[in-house]
Amino acid sequence: MEKKKSLEYKQEISKTYLKTVSAFANFNDGVIIFGITHDYKVIGIKDPKEACLNIENQINDSIKPKPDYLLKVNDDNTISLFVKKESFTPYRYNNKTYKRNDISTIEVDEIEENRLILSGMNLFFEELKCNEEDLTFSYLEEKLVKELELKSFDFDIMKILSLYSKNGYNNAACLLADKNKFPGLDIVIFKDSINLIKKRYSLNGESILKQYFDAIEIFKNEYIVEKISDELKKESRSYSFKSF
Repeated sequence: MEKKKSLEYKQEISKTYLKTVSAFANFNDGVIIFGITHDYKVIGIKDPKEACLNIENQINDSIKPKPDYLLKVNDDNTISLFVKKESFTPYRYNNKTYKRNDISTIEVDEIEENRLILSGMNLFFEELKCNEEDLTFSYLEEKLVKELELKSFDFDIMKILSLYSKNGYNNAACLLADKNKFPGLDIVIFKDSINLIKKRYSLNGESILKQYFDAIEIFKNEYIVEKISDELKKESRSYSFKSF
């Protein structure tokens, strides 16, 4: 039998499977099959119809809110529990939220929990109102005017890009602003081992668009050199630019 992130086998019905129900409902569709041992031997479940009623009661009583699921008794007396990924996240078991980590189930951290809460409200971090109002977008304007040949850059453009609304700027706008309070990139150039640092670049408090292009320039300066061979100048790269 195959091990999968979206598939779990249980020898018997113990409440630990409810953690996996939470994980599937929060992140991806999945199946739990009861009546299969840890070494994948099919032993079935005694009185599967009664067992299905117990599973149904356990899910309804323990997972909040109630997820969408389906129970099926198979010909070999195993039970398949199909759980659908749901919208109104997070789905908690005993007030804890879970996710799949490869083929195991683990509790999510605070950041992941907050993402699920926002997603359940049909919100995302970048859509939330920015706490700063005095923002400038010179770098964004420069790139947009150059790449899209815009004649002007104003609030109408900001609205089209979903960066500004009647509530003001959102976090996406704040991330693209020339200056902001978000942490940025920390780039380290190593020597021959990870114990020897050659250079360190900290790109903080600036537009993520500028951080992107700055990171490209750092890569070019550090890893792309000109090589002269047989009086011909050639560009040589220590690492693949595409990979970077």
